[in-house]
Amino acid sequence: MNSRERLLLALDGSEPDRVPCALGFYHVDLEGLVPRGQDGDRFLDVRFVRFPVSPEEEELRRLARPYDPDTRLGTPVQMATYIHWDYRPEAPDQRNPLARARSFDDLCEFPFPDPGAPYDVDGLAQQVEAIHARGQAAGGNLPHLGGELFEAAWRLRGLENFLLDLIERPTWAHFILDQLASLARRNAEALARAGVDLLALDDDVGMPRTMMISPKLWQEFFKSRLQSIILAARTIKPDLRILSHSDGYFEPIIADLMEIGVDAINPLQPDHMDAVKIRRQFGARLALWGTVGRQTTFSHARPDEIRREVKLRIDTLGRAGLILSPAYDVDEPDIPWENISAFLHAAQEYGQRLP
Repeated sequence: MNSRERLLLALDGSEPDRVPCALGFYHVDLEGLVPRGQDGDRFLDVRFVRFPVSPEEEELRRLARPYDPDTRLGTPVQMATYIHWDYRPEAPDQRNPLARARSFDDLCEFPFPDPGAPYDVDGLAQQVEAIHARGQAAGGNLPHLGGELFEAAWRLRGLENFLLDLIERPTWAHFILDQLASLARRNAEALARAGVDLLALDDDVGMPRTMMISPKLWQEFFKSRLQSIILAARTIKPDLRILSHSDGYFEPIIADLMEIGVDAINPLQPDHMDAVKIRRQFGARLALWGTVGRQTTFSHARPDEIRREVKLRIDTLGRAGLILSPAYDVDEPDIPWENISAFLHAAQEYGQRLP
C-alpha cells in the first residue's frame, strides 16, 4: 500500500496498513525544515501543491518578511494573495481596505478579483503528477486572506465592522461573502481539474472555548456558500475528499460540515477540542486530521513526551479514520527538528495495523 492509498482509505473512515502522517494541512517547505542528510519526506503520506505566485505577490511578501507573523500578516502562503485585494498588512492604514466603507455603493466599487479573469494555473497539474509519482496523495489549498469566507471578510472590513455587518447590515455581509465564494469556487475548480485528491478548506471560526459567531449565524451566512465550493469542485472530480480546518472550538457545526460533504476535520487542538468525545459521537465516518498539540507539545515537550502523546492518540482514537498531524504550524523557529523527528518516527512505529 502506498501513501496515497493509505491516506484515501483513512479519509474514507477505513483502517489502512498504518495511520497516515502529515505535518499540517497546507504546503510545508520540507527542504527548509529538514536538516541536511535527513529524509523527512518518506514519512509523509500527503504533500500540498502551491498556486503560482506573481512577481507582484513576491514583492509584497519580501516587503512584509521583516514583520513577525500574526493575525494581520498571516503565513507566507496567505501573503501570496494579498496583492489582489489591496490588502497591505505591512501598512497600518491599509490593513482593512473596506473598513471605511460608508455605503453599499462603497462595497460595490471595491475591486474584488474577477473570478472569470484569466489565471495562470498551468503548473498545478504537473505538481500533482510529481506528488503522485512519489506515491503520495496530493492536497490543495485555496489562495485566500487567512480563510475562504469568514476570515477574508473580516480582514477586508475589520473584525468589529464585519461582526456588526452580520447583525445590523446583513445585505453588506451577504454581498462580501458572495464575492469571496465566487473566487473560492473558481480556485477549487482549478484544483479539481489539476487532479488533487484532497481539497483543504480553511476558515478560523473558533476561539479557545466557543465560536467567534453563533452556530445560527454560521448556518445562515456560511454553510450554503461552503457547500457551493464543495459542489463546484466535486462536479469536476466526484471522488475529491474534503478537509475542513478551523483553529479553536467549532464542535457545534461539525454535523453541519458533514452534511455538506466534509470528510475530515482539522486540527482538533487538544487544549480546545475533545477528539475522543468527537470520535465517540461521529465514529470513523468523520476522519480526524491532527490531534497532536502544537502549543502544548511540539514547542515545549521532550522527544519522549511527543512519542507518548502520539501513542495516546492512536490508543484512544483508533487507527481507522485518523491522520496524525501537529495541530498547528510546525515550520517555525521554536519547533526543534528533534521533536518533529520524534513525531514522525512514533507515528510510523505505533500506527502500524495490529495483526
